[in-house]
Amino acid sequence: MRAAQISEYGDPSVLQINEVETPVPKPGQVLVEVYAASLNPFDTTVRSGRLKDAIPLQFPATLGGDIAGIVSGLGDGVNSFNIGDKVYGQASIVAGNSGAFAEFAATSEKQIAKAPSDLDFQQIASLPLVGVSALQATMEHINLHSGQKIFIHGGAGGIGTIAIQIAKHLGAFVATTAKDAGADLVKTLGADEIINYETHDFAQILNGFDAVFDTVGGDDFNKSLTILKKGGIAVSMITQPDEAKARELEVTALHQATKVNTEKLDKLTKLVEDGVIVTQVNKVFPLDNIKEAFKARESGATPGKVVIAIKT
Repeated sequence: MRAAQISEYGDPSVLQINEVETPVPKPGQVLVEVYAASLNPFDTTVRSGRLKDAIPLQFPATLGGDIAGIVSGLGDGVNSFNIGDKVYGQASIVAGNSGAFAEFAATSEKQIAKAPSDLDFQQIASLPLVGVSALQATMEHINLHSGQKIFIHGGAGGIGTIAIQIAKHLGAFVATTAKDAGADLVKTLGADEIINYETHDFAQILNGFDAVFDTVGGDDFNKSLTILKKGGIAVSMITQPDEAKARELEVTALHQATKVNTEKLDKLTKLVEDGVIVTQVNKVFPLDNIKEAFKARESGATPGKVVIAIKT
C-alpha cells in the first residue's frame, strides 16, 4: 500500500510517498481502508520533531491521526465492529496505531466509531480530533449553558469552527477572533462578536465572560483570564495555565488533552446527525500532494479544515 512517511524530522519537504506493507491489526485493533484523512496542528508538531524527546518515532514513520473509511479487517478480541462498517476516528502512530496518511490503517477499536450518516468521507475525516476537542471543552470542561458568554480564541480554525456551532446550539453568546475570510466564516456560523486580532486587543474589548476556549496558545491564553468574571473558566488546547494568576483572579484555568474515544465520537456523531454541526472542509488534496496540503494548513490563510483524499 501507499503511505505518506517521514525518515527524518523537518518541514513538509521531508514527507515521502512510500510503498509499504499493509498493517496487520493486533488484538483489539481494527484494519480500516482509509478513504480520507485530515490535517491537524498536532501532525505538524510530530513531523517537525517538537515531540522527539517525549515521543521518539521509529523511522520511517507514517504520519496522521484523523481517518474515515471502511473496516476491512479485525484483530483478535474485536467485537464492536464488523467488516464493511463505515467508521471514523484516530489512527495516530504516537498512540500505538499505524498512522492515518495511508491506504490502510490499523487502529484501536476504542479510538473509532460508526461514522455520521449522510456525509461523504472527506467531510467525515475532517471531524474526529477537532470535533471531540470542541465537544470536550464546551460540554465537559466548561459545561457551557444558555445565557453564558464564551470567548473562543481562533474561531476560524478547525476546532474553533466546531466550538462556535456547539456554543450557539447551547444558547451562549460567542465572541471570537478572526480576520478576512475567517471573519466571514465565523459570522456565518453564528459568532456574535468578531475581533480582528491583528488590529484589536481582545482584552481591551471584552469583559465579564463566563468562559474562554483557546485554540491558539501563546501569551494570549493567560491574558484571556482577565476577561473572565470571578468563578469563570478558561481552557487551552496549547498553553499551560498560569495557576498563580488564575488563583489571584479567582478563576479556573485548564490545559486540555483531547481524548478521542468511541464514547466521545458517538456524542459527536449525534451532534452532526442532529444538524448542530456542519463540517468546514476548505481544501482537499490527493495523497500525492500532501506536502502542499501541509503548506496550505501551516500558512494560516486556510480557515476550516484541510483534507487528504486517499481513495476516490
